[in-house]
Amino acid sequence: MVRAFVAIEIPVKIRHQLVEQIAHLKQRIPSRTVRWVRLEGIHLTLKLFGDVALDKLDQITVLLEEVGLRHTPFRIDISQFGCFPNPRRPRVLWVGVEASSGVLTNLQADLESGLSKIGFERETRPFHPHLTLGRVKRGAHHSDVRSLSTILEEVTIGDLGQVNVDEICLIRSDLKPTGAVYTRLAIAKLEAVR
Repeated sequence: MVRAFVAIEIPVKIRHQLVEQIAHLKQRIPSRTVRWVRLEGIHLTLKLFGDVALDKLDQITVLLEEVGLRHTPFRIDISQFGCFPNPRRPRVLWVGVEASSGVLTNLQADLESGLSKIGFERETRPFHPHLTLGRVKRGAHHSDVRSLSTILEEVTIGDLGQVNVDEICLIRSDLKPTGAVYTRLAIAKLEAVR
């Protein structure tokens, strides 16, 4: 079994900007409250599998290539701070991702549909594209979470730039004591003719 997911990789320049935003947040938020994402862990997840049987990886790769042939490259905007489920009960801190005309949502829906045909369960929650900055630690003290909520209501992150998306990737995640190590297993180009 392999831990894997499908994602859009984010350019290093944008990831460095996000790490700078994390550094600003760290100055205001107690370290015992949030587990922050490292630079290499910032990506736009389209489908999280968890553990996948090795023999399924080839099927996923073929499906990604098929999906890529149906979609043209597009641009996404990175901006706006938010949290799931909401600022009063934060669990995940993120920066938003938007694309015009629903192209990103259509790509993710096509991927989800294809994966369901080869045996993967559909995600029941609506797709909300984002780049995770940090996760509130399990067991964080209630008073820390309350003060975190107050801080988060004051956080603003403006426009961090645009990213041209022309491929999707199948990525392996190996958990190590120092954090996850990510390995690209397959790339599918978005190459539909306009």
